[in-house]
This record gives sequence, C-alpha cells and structure tokens, in this order.
Amino acid sequence: MAEFRPGSFQILPPVIKNLIIVNVLVFLAQKAFDPTDFGTVSQLFALHDVRSVYFKPHQLITHLFMHGGIWHIFFNMFALWMFGSTLENVWGPKRFLIFYMLCGLGAAVLHLTTLYVEYADLASRMASAPIDIQNQYLYDPLYKINVPTVGASGAVFGCLAAFGYLFPNSIVYAYFIPMKAKWFVILYAGLELWLGIRNSAGDSVAHWAHLGGALVGFVLVYYWNRNNRRRFY
Repeated sequence: MAEFRPGSFQILPPVIKNLIIVNVLVFLAQKAFDPTDFGTVSQLFALHDVRSVYFKPHQLITHLFMHGGIWHIFFNMFALWMFGSTLENVWGPKRFLIFYMLCGLGAAVLHLTTLYVEYADLASRMASAPIDIQNQYLYDPLYKINVPTVGASGAVFGCLAAFGYLFPNSIVYAYFIPMKAKWFVILYAGLELWLGIRNSAGDSVAHWAHLGGALVGFVLVYYWNRNNRRRFY
C-alpha cells in the first residue's frame, strides 16, 4: 500500500470551509423564512420537476445549498469534510470546486431524468387539473411533480466516488465497521442502485441523484487520473 503525503495538508481547506459555512447559513435562512419547507423559499430555490410550475433553471445550483433537516445537513457536511478535504488538498481549491459543482449538476440531471420518466402519467393528469390544485404541495401521487428536492448529497457522493477511486485501500468506518474505501463505495453504490430500482415508497430519498453524482465523480477522476492510473493509496 502506498503512503499518501500531500505537500501541504489542511484539516479544513478553504473551499470545504466555505461550502460548510454557506450551507449552514442557507439552512438557518430556510428555517427562519420557510419553516414548513414548502413555502416561497422552497418554491424559488429547491429543485423541482421540469414540468412543475415552480421549476427554474437556477435550481440546478441553488438546491445544492439547501437541506431538509438538521440531520440531513449534518451528515452531508460531515461526509463532505471527511472525503472532500483530502481531495481538495490533492487537487487544490479551484479543481475541487469545479469537481464539486459538476457532480452536483450531474446528480440533478439524472434525478430530473428519472422523475420525468417516473411521473409521465402524473404529468398528463396534472395538465388537466385545475390551476389551484397545481399550486398545492401534497403527498398524494397527483402532486408529486411539485414536491421539492434539496441537499448536497449528489455532490458529496461524487466526492465519495473520487476518494474511493484515488484511495481504495484507505480504511473508513461504516457504522463503526472498518473497511477499505473501495469496498465501502461499491457497497454503498450498490445499495443506492437497489433502492433506486426498488423505488422504496415513502423514504423521500433521491437515490438516483446520489448515483448521478457518484457517476460524474468517477468519470471526472478517471479522466483526470488517466495518465497516472498505477498510483493509488
């Protein structure tokens, strides 16, 4: 196993630090101005199905900085620090930020694609529904097109995939069980794929967004590391 020794290692590198700060500030603003998670803030900035009356292109970016609850943001930011810090130390701030945003965009695109297919029948029913019904947030299947998606999970999964590719033999702890990063990533991705195909009712987790971020992260790190594929840690 090779030993990884970056030239300048920071426990909390600048991009990671600023991403955490921005996410926390946005989360506090959400709770202050949109305590129900279905108000104006969510309508404007959370990610919606492209057929929703609330969809706007900027949501592809803004939803990455919003979260649904305290544990949602805590685990996302913890995973971002845990896996992203090493990546930023290796790549530098500029490349890491580009990587992070591209993973988030890839996650959003795959998520929207799966929604488009999954809710095709609902969309036709919505087209003939009264406009006052279209503007409601309910969990009846007819209203799923207007339910928002938030979170940095897709971008974080990209970091996880990149870490597993570059540092496959590093030990991580999954629920206090030590395992090599490569097996952790493979098992986690397999679980997300199974849950995405199974489409667990009521779990409210965007599994395909996670997979989209992981896929983009893997492709990017594979391309950037194409001339150095024999060097892993």
